[in-house]
Amino acid sequence: MAPWTRPHARVSARRAQTPSRPRGALAACALSAALVGAGALSLVVPSGPAGASGRRLPAFYHVPARIPHRPGTLIRHERITVPGIPGTVYRVMYVSTTVRTTPVAVTGLVVVPREAPPPGGFPVVAWGHGTNGMATQCAPSLHVMSTTTAMPRLGSLLSQGWVVTASDYQGEGTPGPLPYLVGQIAARDTIDLVRAAQHLRAAHASRRYVVWGHSEGGQTAMFSLHIAASYAPTLDLLGVVAGAPPSQFALIYTFLKTSPYRFYLIMGALGFETAYGPKKAPLAQVLTKRGLALVPDLTKGCFTAVDRVIDRYTLTQLVKRNPFKVPAWRALLVANDPEYFSSPAKAPLLIIQGGADEQIPVLSTQILAQHLCSVGQDVERWIYPGESHTGVLTVSIGDMVHWIADRFAGVGVPDPYHPVGLPDVQVTSCS
Repeated sequence: MAPWTRPHARVSARRAQTPSRPRGALAACALSAALVGAGALSLVVPSGPAGASGRRLPAFYHVPARIPHRPGTLIRHERITVPGIPGTVYRVMYVSTTVRTTPVAVTGLVVVPREAPPPGGFPVVAWGHGTNGMATQCAPSLHVMSTTTAMPRLGSLLSQGWVVTASDYQGEGTPGPLPYLVGQIAARDTIDLVRAAQHLRAAHASRRYVVWGHSEGGQTAMFSLHIAASYAPTLDLLGVVAGAPPSQFALIYTFLKTSPYRFYLIMGALGFETAYGPKKAPLAQVLTKRGLALVPDLTKGCFTAVDRVIDRYTLTQLVKRNPFKVPAWRALLVANDPEYFSSPAKAPLLIIQGGADEQIPVLSTQILAQHLCSVGQDVERWIYPGESHTGVLTVSIGDMVHWIADRFAGVGVPDPYHPVGLPDVQVTSCS
């Protein structure tokens, strides 16, 4: 047990007094189930704008020449049929903003329970997807049919009476590339979809929401926590679940240098240049000639295709200098690392991770939680022993849904609930 935390009791009288609610699996995981293999998914569409791969996207994804300036404005929506979903699925296009606050079109999904909405509307769970590539054609909303086998999980989330929103993030579905690992952008995209759901009359969405993301989406969740109060003060963020959120970027850089996932680092370089421009994020300062030559390949396919291209090379063949030793790049890395959050958010935070995570060092989330506690943030951290980066999703599903249900039910923090997805989950919170 880490010295900065205290264990929760396994049995709580307060929990015994809490009204029972349906327990379900991770529906948001169902929406993102296609992400890891997105490069292999079929996309047979006859018309519309071309993605980076040259394939044609549906006409729905055509971005108007002029878009509204107000973030959260709903540009268009369409109802889509997904067999086996006990709810109504909408594909949407809406307005968010770049780091320069320029309005930009973003696409995503809104899934609505079939039951009658409660007074005030359905609570909203905003899902942040994990790494799936950074090309236009990698958008999760393009591949909804590929998640059909996982959709019973979505049904259990919908049965809680929650609307689920899932942003593609700008650069996927709309002209790319994705500003990968630029936390503020993904957070704006996620929050603005919650705002857009308010304008989708059939969604009956309330202003009460929880953000939930994993991996890349874990960083999205962290930045949603960080900016929500100032960026969207008319919404009511009740909690954030960040699964294996990237932080301590210097530590992760060293960790990934010899990892099969080292292509994340090249994606991050292009993502920063996309967001901040070549003057603030000059690729030539950190990438070799070979690395620069491979940059266009990052937008020709999704996760599997990018992995296949980059895996041929060692990192030293692609990166000529540690970005933390380049002042311009260090400044951008610091700006996108939750390690540097200096004030608490009102909403509570839950960090979850597998104890055998092969992509994000477990030590990094321990250091992050310690830091956040030191600035007054309410934090819980659940470590599931022996679980991998993605394996933790399966065993933590019911526990995370329970924690989210407690936020909507007004249960106080720290939450007295103890996770039961595995024996001996390490549970820590600020003392």
